[in-house]
Amino acid sequence: MFSSFTGSKPSSGSDLGERMLNTVATQSIRHLFTKSELVEVMIRCHPSSKLLQGSIDSFKMNGRGVVIRRQFEVEEMSFETDAVAIDFSSVLGGQLRLKQPTQAVAQVILSEDAINRAFTADLVQKRLQNVEMEALTNLSGGEPVSFQNVQLELLPANQVKISAQVDLPNQRNVPIRLLAEIAVEKRRRIAFKNPQFEAETVPESMRGISEIVSMAFAKVLDEMVDLDRFDLDGVMMRINRLETHGKKLVFSGYAQIEHFPKGS
Repeated sequence: MFSSFTGSKPSSGSDLGERMLNTVATQSIRHLFTKSELVEVMIRCHPSSKLLQGSIDSFKMNGRGVVIRRQFEVEEMSFETDAVAIDFSSVLGGQLRLKQPTQAVAQVILSEDAINRAFTADLVQKRLQNVEMEALTNLSGGEPVSFQNVQLELLPANQVKISAQVDLPNQRNVPIRLLAEIAVEKRRRIAFKNPQFEAETVPESMRGISEIVSMAFAKVLDEMVDLDRFDLDGVMMRINRLETHGKKLVFSGYAQIEHFPKGS
């Protein structure tokens, strides 16, 4: 499930502390994820004797095919710190403890397929089912509505195409068709800006009702994706920039690392 963690090539017995730290890092980092195809850690410390004072030059993690909270798939994730101060006595005890919180440059890559699978996750479904919306009161008779079959297509220039369906009391499977621009707000929320109804993809007889529910769904999406709901144990992610690249969505930002999870 996890690869062996690699650091600097051992040059002598003086690298024992570094190899020990790599082993402990393996146990700590793997507990951030439900599972993973590959995780690598590279720890730079020169000379190795600095470890005895708890000083590391840099700490870098690369992950591929990791899963967060059992249902959220990340194609690639990486973060890299500058100098880090650790409690070396904790390493001897099989733990990795920071002397103080640290920040790391971070990058996360999601695939279009994984994003669409995420719409079926329990945490997301709670935001899509039995939604009370004032904008749909006239159509729903004041009853909650549920959105289903959500599909998102990544387009160039941070554009996305969205399709879904909603059931109303007097009409089932009302189509939702949208174009929108995705952007970052407050470094933690993904906003769906400038939503536009795609009328040409909807039968003419349904365009009036479809436009109303499509614009309402755009508001649901705009209020749904907040990174605070997906924080890893002891690691808070913040986004500076996002970009669409083909069928991938790339987030660049930083990770605030308060602590590492305990190893097994």
